[in-house]
Amino acid sequence: MSTNISLKHINKLAIPALISGVSEPILSLTDAAIVGNIQVNATESLAAVGIVTTFISMLIWVLGQTRSAISSIVSQYVGANKLDKIKNLPAQAIFIITSLSILIIFGTYPITKQIFKLYNASDLILDYSVVYYKIRVLGFPFTLFTIAVFGAFRGLQNTFHPMIIAIIGATSNIILDVILVYGIDGYVKPMNIEGAAYASVIAQILMACFSAFYLLKKTSIPLKPSFPFNPEIKRFILMILNLFVRTIALNVTLYFASAYATSYGAEYIAAYTIAINLWFLGAFIVDGYASAGNILSGKLFGAKDYKALITLSNKLIKYGVIIGVILAVIGALFYYPIGRIFTKEPLVLKVFYNIFWIVLVMQPLCTLAFIFDGIFKGLGKMKYLRNVLLFSTFLVFIPILFWLDSLDYQLHAIFIAITFWIIARGVPLIIKFRKIFIPLAQNN
Repeated sequence: MSTNISLKHINKLAIPALISGVSEPILSLTDAAIVGNIQVNATESLAAVGIVTTFISMLIWVLGQTRSAISSIVSQYVGANKLDKIKNLPAQAIFIITSLSILIIFGTYPITKQIFKLYNASDLILDYSVVYYKIRVLGFPFTLFTIAVFGAFRGLQNTFHPMIIAIIGATSNIILDVILVYGIDGYVKPMNIEGAAYASVIAQILMACFSAFYLLKKTSIPLKPSFPFNPEIKRFILMILNLFVRTIALNVTLYFASAYATSYGAEYIAAYTIAINLWFLGAFIVDGYASAGNILSGKLFGAKDYKALITLSNKLIKYGVIIGVILAVIGALFYYPIGRIFTKEPLVLKVFYNIFWIVLVMQPLCTLAFIFDGIFKGLGKMKYLRNVLLFSTFLVFIPILFWLDSLDYQLHAIFIAITFWIIARGVPLIIKFRKIFIPLAQNN
């Protein structure tokens, strides 16, 4: 049976994936917007949210790669019409990854202050970072559980139920943020930055509960792990290890960006927090189409339909550029109102407006890199993704950042370096994909 790769079907997968994908950046953006407008120490609180968000994003991206690995294997078995052979794999993967997340909580809790000192946090920013992290990290296992379940749904070509779960999580987080951060006179005492952390944790628990419910209700995949391990667990672990190294490289980029921004002063890290979270939002919007590429490429690869795979990639390139341009135009039209959503501090806004245009300019480039990231994950070619990230981080981003920082470009140095980092990620993937699959399509 042929796989539908029409625009209508791509959108049917991409739009729900887009909505579900923005749940995590919305959690962080909501915290930033709410905390950035509190009455006491707003700039320091916003800076702390930015630093902790960077670190937690690193943890999520390192261990959250289970979604891509599960999705790749499940979609390939769906394409080959052999789903029964890997039904017990998702539960085993979820068991492994949630166990690791609990160990990470125990490992980081005693050294929280030391961790955020590495990000150049000090004084009040450091104190707030420790408080925020020690609450927010409690939701980590629930987040990873949800991400892994989303991977199973994606492999089954289903992005609708993850969308419903994400909407529940994002909506509950926004409501709880307002209530717990600002309080309700006579009912709830304002909790400031602690309230934002509790709101995120509760939202993550809700998402995990609904994820379990829908997976058991709507699919034949069990959640109770059974043993012995599925034969594909070896390939799953190898994928995870390659993605682990890749994600470490990715987070080296984010670490240096955050650490340098923090070193420039509170206004700079606050402005960086707003800009990088908007960049994350753009990335997760594009992730809808990257997810469609991930889902469909895995299925087409499993079915050995290489001609359709080439057609799919060409369509996604076109759609990706269009989406990137639309995001850039929207950002340009609302350039100044966007900044005022997150803070009223004049110095923070001045710094933010000086660099936000770079975030907008790189959007079309980001879409191509992220879409082909998704395609390669669907194909299970994690080793090449690993090598590309190592190259773009250590031979492109870091040298450019060091050079421009030495010229005192400050936040401009960070975002210009990120732009070249994105180019170095996207171009090799496009070249490699066409080199592998055009000959296969001609012989298909």
